[in-house]
Amino acid sequence: AQNVPNSDWEKKVTEYFKEKLKENNATNWVPSLNDVPVHYLKPNSLVKFRCMVQDMFDPEFYMGVYETVDPNTNARVLHFGKYRDVAECGQEIDLNSSQTVTSERQTFYCVPVPGESAWCYAYISASQARVSPSTSYTPSRHKRSYEEDEDMDLHPSKQKEQHMGNSSSGGDIHGCVEPKRLETEASAGHHLISPNCSPPLDLNFPLPGEKGPACLVKVYESWDSFKVNDVLEVYGILSVDPVLSIVNNEERDSSALNPMESMDTAEEQRVHSPPASLVPRIHVILAQKLQHINPLLPACLNEEESKTFVSNFMSELSPVRAELLGFLTHALLGDSLAAEYLILHLISTVYARRDVLPLGKFTVNLSGCPRNNIFTEHIYRIIQQLVPASYRLQMTIENMNHSRFIPHKDYAANRLVSGVLQLASNTSLVVDETQLEQGQLDTKGVHNVTALGNLITWQKVDYDFSYHQMEFPCNINVLITSEGRSLLPSDCQVHLQPQIIPPNMEEYMSSLLTAVLPSVLNKFRIYLSLLRLLDYSISEEVTKAVEEDFVEMRKNDPESITADDLHRTLLVARFLSLSVGQTTLSRERWLRAKQLEALRKARLQQQQCVNGNEL
Repeated sequence: AQNVPNSDWEKKVTEYFKEKLKENNATNWVPSLNDVPVHYLKPNSLVKFRCMVQDMFDPEFYMGVYETVDPNTNARVLHFGKYRDVAECGQEIDLNSSQTVTSERQTFYCVPVPGESAWCYAYISASQARVSPSTSYTPSRHKRSYEEDEDMDLHPSKQKEQHMGNSSSGGDIHGCVEPKRLETEASAGHHLISPNCSPPLDLNFPLPGEKGPACLVKVYESWDSFKVNDVLEVYGILSVDPVLSIVNNEERDSSALNPMESMDTAEEQRVHSPPASLVPRIHVILAQKLQHINPLLPACLNEEESKTFVSNFMSELSPVRAELLGFLTHALLGDSLAAEYLILHLISTVYARRDVLPLGKFTVNLSGCPRNNIFTEHIYRIIQQLVPASYRLQMTIENMNHSRFIPHKDYAANRLVSGVLQLASNTSLVVDETQLEQGQLDTKGVHNVTALGNLITWQKVDYDFSYHQMEFPCNINVLITSEGRSLLPSDCQVHLQPQIIPPNMEEYMSSLLTAVLPSVLNKFRIYLSLLRLLDYSISEEVTKAVEEDFVEMRKNDPESITADDLHRTLLVARFLSLSVGQTTLSRERWLRAKQLEALRKARLQQQQCVNGNEL
């Protein structure tokens, strides 16, 4: 209002909020949609949302500046339309005014980060400021109070009593129950019915059983820098105006009577303009792409304060690595070699692409897993406690034939229908092949297995646009657990050699997690996320030594040493160096990598001798 003649007011708005959010803990005071039900938040207030871009809609035009006329006095007033969905004025808008400015904004359909771990979510919730229910309007149905919600978080038995139908996920360790994302949130399982009783609204979450609000995020500048599957943190104005739903229903009704009036199909209108109570709108003031989603780490590691955090942590790296190795060795039934490889796998990341080849991917096939569901389930539970986002894919014939893995374009609704393989960068995907039994894969099953193979080999998923495929590069850490060698490709097969067979697997695995102090667990979490983000290089001198060493190895054993072995050993050496905090390769680490590879191969050969058709 103060800057009517001056067009720079928009910059001033973003600068103002940028400065305010830098102030002491200011970001924690902004209520988060990941954490607070929409009906607790005041419409048109500042909120934040941590999310993944699931789909991009077409750009939309809006009235950036419009003029109203008072019918009685003919007085004219200018209004701004930015950061709003609905014009807020009781007077008539002059649509032919010369003062009207039409502007453009981009809409992203955003969902919470798929497979986000409970500890991650709980940590962020704990650091958030308390939000009392908004008194500016009365919710239409009775809601539980925030304290009751919290009480339920701490006492899962109460939660179970009230939600008998819900499949409650396993309690988190250290008395911190998986925080159920509060009641407004629709799980993919039970779709919500929109007010005009048309078919249920599918919120299009990539993973089954996910909860959390989906949002239409409206971006006003630099939207070209964001793309599908990016993880963002956005700060903006919450818009949940009930008028949006009424307007959309009316449009739908009128277009049904006169199809010429609307270019959009009814299905498209339903998807692109869902009721604001189910899919709130956020008008973005500030948005940043996140390097990672681990709340225990600074968001950006290049700032000065973050560098101090990194150097302090690096100084105590070796005891953390030793403890993590011990912890994973116990989890893998006393197998320290498998634990070494699991650490290397968990810190691996695609650091570059040469033509189509992704460099840095390190898919591990852990074979020799006991064929009881308990072991693989607990291995997944342990990984879930260590990484910020993960998903366990049970490779049953049923799942392969019926699950939707590959996202596809629905042209009738003009949207991208999500699939299990639409995941954020650095998600840990645990494929449990011990569940596989004899049976017939149908066409969809074959497509799903192929897509999984392509994800592992090329780190890309080909989304289905009916008339063509579109490549979406990804960076997913895939761990395959299997009895024999996996049907899927992998970079490295490690055969499990249990040193202990616990009489009660369930008890043994559960006691492992309860025995770890929360502070130690947090160090493990920082360790795995931080090492992924470090740079790494090999000096010319070491490169030359490695080449000579490889030539020597080929001379001694030309049959079994291939270029693939060199590539794999270099990868092992890379992650081995990073795992001890070294960002360049030393002779010592190269020798250790060769030693690990020799042990791993000897074990596979031994297995081959025991069971001739194993490999």
